[in-house]
Amino acid sequence: MTIDEACVECIINQSVKVAKALHADESLSNELISTVTKMSRSFSYSDTPPEIASYVYEKMALIAHKTDLYDEVKELSTKKALSFVPLLEKELSNSKDKLLTATKIAVAGNVIDLAAEVEFDLEEELEKIFYTEFAHNDFAFFEKKLQSAKSVLVVGDNVGEHIFDYMFIQTLKELYPHAKYSYMVRGNPIINDVTLKEAKEAGFEKICEVVDSGVNTPGFTYNRANSYAKELFDTADLVISKGMGNYECMSPSHRRDICFLLKIKCSVVAASLQKEVGDIVCKVV
Repeated sequence: MTIDEACVECIINQSVKVAKALHADESLSNELISTVTKMSRSFSYSDTPPEIASYVYEKMALIAHKTDLYDEVKELSTKKALSFVPLLEKELSNSKDKLLTATKIAVAGNVIDLAAEVEFDLEEELEKIFYTEFAHNDFAFFEKKLQSAKSVLVVGDNVGEHIFDYMFIQTLKELYPHAKYSYMVRGNPIINDVTLKEAKEAGFEKICEVVDSGVNTPGFTYNRANSYAKELFDTADLVISKGMGNYECMSPSHRRDICFLLKIKCSVVAASLQKEVGDIVCKVV
């Protein structure tokens, strides 16, 4: 997916969000916003939104003299997600369809997105997710793919959401123990996306292989990935892509057997999927 006019406005608005997250004074706030606004005039419409974001966030990090612009917010997101784990574990243990329940949990976590056009409340989403149908529903096809897959790559998205991804992978391992599982993260801090640091802190290495993709975009941009990440992406029997950024980067992709799991949080992605903002999606291509 390449950017359109709506993406430009959204990316400019992200500079406002960064200023708030940094508790920036008026001078720094003005510099961040004016710089991104100026950059927006020369955005390439052949780039994906995550590729544009990589340039913008690199520049904002330089201006703010801060490597991880959202480090404090990410810590809070992780703590909030962890507070729901006991409730979700109970939901899983009582479930008659553990795969569907775990998949819904993984999708619910996708609301933790600091770059989205529309924001949703995590607690509210968790209360209704189990009663919400997928607007695009390839779940039966997804389940069939899992039954035969010998290698499964989960491409992570946001911090906080990764806690629910952990539960998701645990359930996949319980239901389909014959497969090898890998969890792919970003190569460096970008927005609130999960990196090796947060994955290790959450203990992912205890349950699966953890892979640093090497990408500096808030989505898996194949041509920016390191050689091992490319090989893993190409050879996995099934790729599970979490969130909008990954969808934007992998639509289209050179490979098949990708399952996109996401909550639609912007009009551009909604139009691409021919669904509505707020819908949840399980799409296999």
